[in-house]
Amino acid sequence: MKPLNEMKLTFDSRSSNEAFARTAVAAFAAPLDPLMDELCDIKTAVSEAVTNCIVHAYGESGIGKIHITARIYPSRRLWIKIRDSGCGIEDIKQAMQPAYSGDQSGERAGLGFSIMCSFTDRVRVSSRPGQGTTVILEKILSER
Repeated sequence: MKPLNEMKLTFDSRSSNEAFARTAVAAFAAPLDPLMDELCDIKTAVSEAVTNCIVHAYGESGIGKIHITARIYPSRRLWIKIRDSGCGIEDIKQAMQPAYSGDQSGERAGLGFSIMCSFTDRVRVSSRPGQGTTVILEKILSER
């Protein structure tokens, strides 16, 4: 199905860009006139996905790029792809378990994927070790 609208962003994996990413995606979705709760859900899910890229993807190797593509489809479906070219995830099934974190410092709760799943209608993750990770979030917005 052809999207009604599409946007693409690329930015550095710096923590200062997380707010930019979630605000940009929310602004892109705004013409659909989402409910305030839906807008907060979108921002939270995008924030978690981008934060995962910032914290886990490039690690000690430094700053890399994060790519976001967002599309609006008929029937008020918002589709968001967040991709990095970082270290990738060895075991996606394990990484998606609540409270699992690849961060060995103990500073992370390991709830990023659980939060994404809670705030969207569908989450898909693909990853290849050494090549990066792609997260696709989908949210169906209420009729107004």
